[in-house]
Amino acid sequence: MPIEDGDTITIDYTGTLDDGTVFDSSEKHDEPLVFTVGAGQVIPGFDEAVKGMEVGEEKTFRIEAADAYGEVNPDMTQTVPRSMLQSDCEISAGMVIMVGTADGQQMPARIAEVTDETIVLDMNHPLAGKALTFSIKIVEA
Repeated sequence: MPIEDGDTITIDYTGTLDDGTVFDSSEKHDEPLVFTVGAGQVIPGFDEAVKGMEVGEEKTFRIEAADAYGEVNPDMTQTVPRSMLQSDCEISAGMVIMVGTADGQQMPARIAEVTDETIVLDMNHPLAGKALTFSIKIVEA
């Protein structure tokens, strides 16, 4: 039977970026991915791609950034005084730190730039602005 909304499925997958870099895979997690189609447990483009597939079927598909983790949002970057980071560690671009939000939540932020006086924090998802290609196999439905 073709997969439809509400079905719980098990898949093996490999996700790659346009340059061929593998950003995630079921092999990396040592187990297949299990999710309910249409329940919002995976990115929207992924939910749509599995509909109509059947157990044992394999497929490769591309999800544009807008249907994956969205485009990069410039409002999600913030320049703060370097003195705001209370750390004994060496701070460098590319590091991910946890920052507090106005409502008391914690969220990851990537340090995009460091100067003597300031640090630019980027709170976009690391895959924002990137198209994603997945190779999948439906294991169980």
